[in-house]
This record gives sequence, C-alpha cells and structure tokens, in this order.
Amino acid sequence: MPSGPSQTGAGRSHYLHGTCPHEQQRLAKLNDILNEASLREIELKGGEKTLDVGCGLAQLTRALARKAGPKGRVVGIERSPEQIAEAIRRATAEGEGSLVELRQGEAAAMPLRDDEWGTFDVAHARFLLEHVPDPLAVVRGMVRAVRPGGRVILEDDDHDVIRLWPEPPGFSPLWTAYIRVYDRLGNDPYVGRRLVSLLHEAGAAPARNTWIFFGSCAGSSSFEAYVENMVGLVQGAGEKILSWGLLDAKDFEQGVSALGAWKHRPDAAMWFAMCFAEGVRPPPK
Repeated sequence: MPSGPSQTGAGRSHYLHGTCPHEQQRLAKLNDILNEASLREIELKGGEKTLDVGCGLAQLTRALARKAGPKGRVVGIERSPEQIAEAIRRATAEGEGSLVELRQGEAAAMPLRDDEWGTFDVAHARFLLEHVPDPLAVVRGMVRAVRPGGRVILEDDDHDVIRLWPEPPGFSPLWTAYIRVYDRLGNDPYVGRRLVSLLHEAGAAPARNTWIFFGSCAGSSSFEAYVENMVGLVQGAGEKILSWGLLDAKDFEQGVSALGAWKHRPDAAMWFAMCFAEGVRPPPK
C-alpha cells in the first residue's frame, strides 16, 4: 500500500485541475454536493473569525460566513486570480458580494497583516494540501494564524481509499495513472492519512479525526453527479497522463468511456471518503 509521495516533482506548487471554465463548473458542482457535510463537521457556532486557505471559488467560504453570522468575519486566501475573479462573479450574482473578504496569495506565505496573525478562531483548508509540495509549511502557517485555543481544520483526500463496485473496465490503470500525475508534480495524493501527523508536527494539539463520506450508489439522486465529478477529474489530467506516457491513448479513452457508462449500472456503488482532522493551538508556555 502506498504511504506517501515519492518526491519526484520539481518542488513547486501545482494545482492539477487548472482554472478553465469547464473545471470551474466541475468544482462548483462538487461544492454543491459536499459543502453541507463539511459544514456539519466544522461546527461553527456563530461569531467566529475564520480563515479559509485555498478557498477556490469561495462557495464554502461564503457558507462559513453565513454560519458565522453578522458578528463573524471570514477571510479567504486563493492564489489564482482566475478563481478569485470567478468567486467574486458568483458571489455578486447571488447577492453576497460583500459577505467575505478574498485575498490573492500563496497558502505557504499567506497575505495577512502583522496584527492579524494569532487572531483567528478557525483556520480551515479543504482539498489544498494534496496540491502543495510542502503541506507542513502550510499547516504551520495556519497554526500561527489562529489564537491560542483556536481550531485548525484540515480536509483532504487519500486517493488510495476509493473503491468502485462492480469496478468499471480499465478503471484501475486509469486511476493509477491519475495518481501518478500528483507524484510527478511533487504533490501527495495520499496526504489525507497524514492530517493528524501534520497538525502535531505544526505545533497543534490533535483533537479529533473522522471521515466525510464522499460516495454514492445507483438509485441515489447524487450518484450521477459524483461519477461525473470523477470523470472530470481524470479528463482534466488527461493531457499530462498522455504526454508523460502514464497510459496510452487507447486505454485512457476506453477507461474514461467505461467510467462514464458505469453510472447507468443499476448495481453500481462508489465508496470514497474525505479525511477530516482538527487540532487546537495550545496556550503559550
């Protein structure tokens, strides 16, 4: 069983999925089917000052702000100007243009003012650490950003835990090739299993961990959306998979086609879960 990245990447942060309109649409749909589950685990009570790191289209960021209420404040950090522009467009169209503050910057060097460090009640990151070469540096910054007693919440993937049954023809080599793209980029596709360790290494006291179920089955209203998300993931990595020779074109096309058709099976089930871990910044010694 794989245990972590092989460190073959170039040491730079690479977001595998890109920021084209098609990818933004996939990401928006993913938020639609996953955000409520994340919010239940994050458990904002109201009035929190929250930092959302790697906030993407800021749909979850805005949901956090709604939970925090009028006495709360939410700051989202996102490195991509394209994602920020789309996040602002969506927020404005939905009448929430001023609900959160979005800042462009790197997760490992967050654009916070000197007087903001150590003041947040919650620092949160979802689907971020799998895309950075040094997850520990990011988590250390998050711990530094919260006040003593503040919470650091990490949600991320371990791509080894997925199971599709009955497995679509060609899925195993297709998914293996997809995972190898992470490795080639210097990212960790198994970072989810490391979340508690990362909190500890970053100076937080681990408090709890759990799974957020990220699967569905035939007969569920969400099933097609989950399968289409997975098809979008592997298609988005297709150029790298093919150009790096991780899978030949015929096997790639057949694997993607079989995965798309699999959603019509009356007995199909996707078993997948997102790793969730929470830690607390300890008081000063």
